[in-house]
Amino acid sequence: MSSTQTINEHPTQAASARTVDLKLEVVTIPVSDIERAKRFYESLGWRVDADFTNGPDWRAVQMTPPGSPCSIHFGKGITAATPGSVKNLYLVVSDIEAARTELTARGANVSEAFHFTAFGGPPVPGHDPNNRTYGTYATFSDPDGNSWLLQEIKTRLPGRGLSNFDVANLTALLRETEQRHGGYEATAPKHHWSDWYAPYIVAREQGRTPEDAVKDAGLHMERIRS
Repeated sequence: MSSTQTINEHPTQAASARTVDLKLEVVTIPVSDIERAKRFYESLGWRVDADFTNGPDWRAVQMTPPGSPCSIHFGKGITAATPGSVKNLYLVVSDIEAARTELTARGANVSEAFHFTAFGGPPVPGHDPNNRTYGTYATFSDPDGNSWLLQEIKTRLPGRGLSNFDVANLTALLRETEQRHGGYEATAPKHHWSDWYAPYIVAREQGRTPEDAVKDAGLHMERIRS
């Protein structure tokens, strides 16, 4: 055997990893008062997907944030973790100030935006000065003290997002996005196409019309140019 050849020692596992579809579906959070937790998350506009009971010692409530493919659940008999012990559950937003405004209006106590200047360093007040995607954060907690970390992601890294679409629908969405961007690009200042694609696709994932998605993408472009 040549010294330049390599052997896949685990071919079965590698093949399986490429073909098995794995999705994060539900995150469990521990709460002390199920009804209070349900009211709080409903007030944020989160959808109630299920509320199951099985006798006096078991209950599970499942809820989903708007536009999210992943849900949370809480209840009785589903976790032994201490109520309020889950910290920094990530909640991805495309516009952190818009998210702060909406969540605050709905009753959440949301922190001011902050960023980090170095890995492992302390948080610094204000938005990321370089306007980097993944760089700006804010926090809020539920009544039990489980904490949520908002993270502003304007452009997804390759391989992330678009999880609600099969191949045919994703292909159609990308063609639609290309066409709509062409109309915007004809009169817009010079920009990178991905800066426009990201908010347009996010808006369409959230069920907005193509016309409204164009408006969302246009407003996003105005913000990053200002």
